[in-house]
Amino acid sequence: MKKHIYIFSPSSAIRDRSVVRRGVARLKALGHEVELDEAVFARHMRFAGDDETRLAAIARAAASGADVALITRGGYGLTRLLPAIRYKAVAKAVERGTRFVGLSDFTAFQSAVLAETGAVTWSGPALGEDFGVEGEPDEIMQACFEDLVSGQGEGTGWQLPKAEAAAAPLQVKGTLWGGNLSVLASMVGTPWLPPVKGGILFLEDVHEHPYRVERMLTQLLHAGILGRQKAVLLGHFTNYKPVPHDRGFRLETVVDWLRRQIKAPVFTGLPFGHVPTKVALPVGAKVDLAVEGRDAFVLWGHRH
Repeated sequence: MKKHIYIFSPSSAIRDRSVVRRGVARLKALGHEVELDEAVFARHMRFAGDDETRLAAIARAAASGADVALITRGGYGLTRLLPAIRYKAVAKAVERGTRFVGLSDFTAFQSAVLAETGAVTWSGPALGEDFGVEGEPDEIMQACFEDLVSGQGEGTGWQLPKAEAAAAPLQVKGTLWGGNLSVLASMVGTPWLPPVKGGILFLEDVHEHPYRVERMLTQLLHAGILGRQKAVLLGHFTNYKPVPHDRGFRLETVVDWLRRQIKAPVFTGLPFGHVPTKVALPVGAKVDLAVEGRDAFVLWGHRH
């Protein structure tokens, strides 16, 4: 079914226009109507336009009436804009049916929208890194995005490592929230980190060494955020380089440490992050987390 997809750039500037053109062509090939924001290629230093330009782009996305408002890329820039975003307009757009979709730096926008209005946005692909790739886009990513666009998505599932297999079936209900760990850690102490209690927190990151991941998790821990959650889901932490003086300190070390700090279960392998295979996750939605053996599911369709 043909849907209207609005493309905008709220964070870093586009470096290679061909990436956007490829992404647009692929979305059109899937049968969608694609509209580019007038400032999609704007540039001011490293940003996709100055702050006013990017705030105006967000406002146009909210006013577009599109089925999906999809970011071109993440990078950096949204935390600068949080005090000035018109959250009521975003929430009204969500109420009318617009799904705001993105990841990475977009975590700041999603968290702030949840904190300010309770509206649901979607962690999912970005136009450039997912639809604009030189090869073929990942099939699972594309299928999950199509489910999101059509409103048919009801959940996602993945297989846990053998060591995490549940001895007994587990079912947890809570608000799904989270995203990029670096961005969330940078928002601690601000009004725009949602005070979710009894939530299901999902996290991912890129270019962050395990010790930095641990340091950011420590911040969330000591701020009381991790202790308030019912479960923590870890996606992919990619593109970092071990160094000789790590002497065995790895990401697994951090995960083991985290499990000793909180009572809530910690599960790994969520198909989300700066990787080709990524699912779409409704940030702010009430979900059920179900684990049976090595099979983990996050389900939301029946709760809407």
